[in-house]
Amino acid sequence: MKKLSFVLILLALSQGIHSQIIEKVIDSARIEKLDEVLVKAIRVEASSPITHSNVSKAELATRNLGQDLPILLNYLPSVVTTSDAGAGIGYTGIRVRGVSAQSTNITINGIPYNDAESLGTFWVDLPDFASSVESLQLQRGVGTSTNGSGAFGASINILTDAISKDSQAEISNTFGSYNTLKHNLKFSTGLLGSNIEISGRLSQIKSDGYIDRAASDLKSYFLQGAYTDDNTLIKMLVFGGHEITYQAWNGIDAETLKNNRTFNPSGTYIDDDGTINFHENEVDNYKQDHYQLHWNQKINNYWSARIGLNYTYGRGYFEQYKENQSFSDYDLNDLIIGDTTINETDLIRRRWLDNRFYVVTTSISHTKKDLAMSFGSSFSLYDGDHFGEIIWAQYASDSKINDKYYEGNGEKLELNIFTKATYKLNEKLSIYGDLQFRIIDYKTSGLTSDRVNMLINEKYNFFNPKAGFTYEFNDGNSLYISYARANREPSRSDFESNVNIKSEQLNDFELGWRHNSNKLSLSTNFYYMLYNEQLVLSGKIDDVGSPIRENIGKSYRFGLEVDANIRLFNNFSFHPNVTISTNKNKNTFSEINGNLLNLKETDISFSPNLIASNNFIFHPSQSFQISLLSKYVGSQFMSNTNSVVSKLDSYFVNDLSVIYQLKPKTIFKSVVFSALINNIFGINYVSNGYYYTYDDTWSSPGEITTVEGAGYYPQATTNFLMGVTLKF
Repeated sequence: MKKLSFVLILLALSQGIHSQIIEKVIDSARIEKLDEVLVKAIRVEASSPITHSNVSKAELATRNLGQDLPILLNYLPSVVTTSDAGAGIGYTGIRVRGVSAQSTNITINGIPYNDAESLGTFWVDLPDFASSVESLQLQRGVGTSTNGSGAFGASINILTDAISKDSQAEISNTFGSYNTLKHNLKFSTGLLGSNIEISGRLSQIKSDGYIDRAASDLKSYFLQGAYTDDNTLIKMLVFGGHEITYQAWNGIDAETLKNNRTFNPSGTYIDDDGTINFHENEVDNYKQDHYQLHWNQKINNYWSARIGLNYTYGRGYFEQYKENQSFSDYDLNDLIIGDTTINETDLIRRRWLDNRFYVVTTSISHTKKDLAMSFGSSFSLYDGDHFGEIIWAQYASDSKINDKYYEGNGEKLELNIFTKATYKLNEKLSIYGDLQFRIIDYKTSGLTSDRVNMLINEKYNFFNPKAGFTYEFNDGNSLYISYARANREPSRSDFESNVNIKSEQLNDFELGWRHNSNKLSLSTNFYYMLYNEQLVLSGKIDDVGSPIRENIGKSYRFGLEVDANIRLFNNFSFHPNVTISTNKNKNTFSEINGNLLNLKETDISFSPNLIASNNFIFHPSQSFQISLLSKYVGSQFMSNTNSVVSKLDSYFVNDLSVIYQLKPKTIFKSVVFSALINNIFGINYVSNGYYYTYDDTWSSPGEITTVEGAGYYPQATTNFLMGVTLKF
């Protein structure tokens, strides 16, 4: 940005342009730099010894037609994404280097976004959020110290919309397969009186989904007020969303996948006539609102400071029709009518979450000559209520209106302190150091949804050091080496599945080489991630579709990542990347046919050995772009036992993107037409699933036979999205 501003100023002077235009260039650069302070403490520079990818607003815009943010990041190195509804709208997931989303740290303007109890991220709660993202950085591995839960596979830090100096507005509309519709309105007042800007967004997305009844009705908003001068930036943000999605988290078995791959078993019940029906309101209904205040202050030429405040309020439920439910499971008494005792009933239940999340973050940065330092801290408090209610029952027993058949609470306190520095020893060598302390106090009370006492009182003290160096051979080539230590606490659901669950530890070693020239940008790195008690996906899911994790002792992930940007001609380039890895549990124990066996070294679940992507980009003209995007994901196991039953086949999918921009002379600044055809060759593929076992003691009396099974989440065949954006 500094170089760009300098060049523009020289051009302006050489042409004799009025000084006001020069001031406009300087102001734009200053505003952007102040915006970047929001995430400066947790982002890394291009030359740092941290493996990372940067994504700009313009890059997101090329495919932003309503799909969730994870789907928009699908073509980054080592990334695998999936969608419950099959088409990228609704519940979506992302894995990086084979590590689940629960182990990926997410921040928005430096504020933790991961749910404090489940540790997961639910992008469906912030639909169309990509339309309010200025930039993001994906750090693979442990990365640099950040706020919130530890990063065990990746961290994604997001910067929301920067201040716009000029007033603007835009209207976007999308339609596509499965009755998908997206409507979006954005505006900015520009700087009023050179200091104040107000901007905002309203969005609505609707889609029937590829899977039967997996419909989504999503609404979101984003409102920002900002004040800026030479040394100060103050931002107040309010954003949030309301999602209603028909549940599609149960998956289907292999036979159904073969014969009726869009079938959705959620909501199924049989009426008194023996007819199969589907409960029309088998939905997830959740609202989430975020309130943020950020104050960035430049103290002098060397020092700057930042404070951030956050309040998040989430509340909602999912509703289920359940057949033949025992009264005792709902704290109800048997119903006695004459000589008849009724102890079961069909019912409709709702399980609620009502939670509040408070965060304070601070950072101080110092930059002088060859030394850059920052000190940061965050304090957070999470208070979440869990409860269930029966809203209808065939036989109500002695229940009363507004009864809660279970109630529980989770409270989590976290203090995070870190300091980091980069020192340039000479023109070629710089060193990096980073120290972090995390203190966590997690308590629960009351009952789980299964009416089991859940009394957790755990405290964790984690020390996470990181160090590395970068050696620049010349202007176009550099080498980096880094080491990072990370510790991470279990989630609430981890404790529910195993009260003796342990925290996990990771030692991450990275070795990389970067090359930049006029025609080629290349980033190559080896990683070795050595774990102790890694919490990996067991393959199983609970009764609400959430994955169940388990400790697996010693394990490792070793891989090579190559990411390139090759410019063959001025109007043609391609962006390939590939990850080749081996991901192993060193000793796997499993009970099979009644015997505890040591399977020795096995593959870690959901960890393909090969992931590759490519993006061919052709610009016939400045206003016209065609892109062919390709993704290959190798085969993977859904269990840690290498069971053939748990194997997901490899898949190779291609998407086609077309963008054309008109610049009328009146009314509109521009009109942008976009088209995205996903899975252009109609491949039937599955990107996610689950694996289960149970002991059969009936078929052969006196013997135990382990029965295996699997569930699958099929993804959409050929589908399209088309949009038009009017910019004023």
